[in-house]
Amino acid sequence: MVEVLARVVNGVGRITLNRPRAINALTHAMVVEVDAALAAWAADDGVHAVVVDGAGERGLCAGGDIREVHAAALAGGSAALAFWADEYRMNARIARYPKPYAAIMDGIVMGGGVGVSAHGSVRVVTERTRLAMPEVGIGLAPDVGGTYLLSRAPGELGTYVALTASTISGADAVHCGLADHLVTSDRLPELLAHLESGSLDLVGYAVTPPPSRLAEQAGWIDVCFAVDTVEEILDRLAAHGQVAVAKEIEAKSPIALKVTLAALRRARELPDVESVLVQEYRVSAACLRDHDLVEGIRAQVIDKDRDPRWSPATLAEVTDAAVAAHFAEPEVAFRLTRG
Repeated sequence: MVEVLARVVNGVGRITLNRPRAINALTHAMVVEVDAALAAWAADDGVHAVVVDGAGERGLCAGGDIREVHAAALAGGSAALAFWADEYRMNARIARYPKPYAAIMDGIVMGGGVGVSAHGSVRVVTERTRLAMPEVGIGLAPDVGGTYLLSRAPGELGTYVALTASTISGADAVHCGLADHLVTSDRLPELLAHLESGSLDLVGYAVTPPPSRLAEQAGWIDVCFAVDTVEEILDRLAAHGQVAVAKEIEAKSPIALKVTLAALRRARELPDVESVLVQEYRVSAACLRDHDLVEGIRAQVIDKDRDPRWSPATLAEVTDAAVAAHFAEPEVAFRLTRG
């Protein structure tokens, strides 16, 4: 099966991620193919916009193919580093794309799926959208520019999304600045035909999103997640009666939680998405050397026992030095431009 359908329709570059049985999870080869198409169309005067969607009914993209990452980690990690380097370069290209870039974020949009969509200039969600950055559940920190996007969400909503790995709705995504428009799913075929005709005007298609659940909870979220240690966040959650939320966090990789919080705080101070992607590469490379990434993927995807044995096992055992090491320059430096 051709896993990326790239073609030009009426001067519109059309990309369809085409692994519907895997909810269009991104492999390294797919990332390379998408990036090559975007590079070619950016230089082609005959292409004036790009539209991206996913095949099947389940979602745009469930993220990177973490089975591929697991195999690469077991083999020494170089293939995973190459995958991330190419993926982050693609994310940077999307964020700075010189032509309108529309993404249809219907259904499941997770991890790498956020990277191919939420950096675009026209981001469309539906009532079926289920968006998440669930990396802390497999011993990784949000990447693909996710810490850039989440660190700039209103208040501490992005911190909440990252540390709980919560799934949010299309309305939440619009409120958090991860999407622009909500279109009901029954109108997507009509919308795609409209976009392929060459018009990116969504008047007549976009509707007012329903109230955002996250926005309604912003009061306690902003108070509980405003501090700079995971332990303090848990204490505040307990004080506010948010026991279930605290338990969600406590089930995640302790080192990934602390690294993620540090990454979000650092990303907030970085000037642009490119500098954040460079930081994320350092963090991902360090996570690749940790015990928890292989163990988290094993528990969630390979053996599916949902019982990861984290190491360190507790937040108290994660040292400041261990967290800081995730932000050090990797042995193989990453650049957003090749060469």
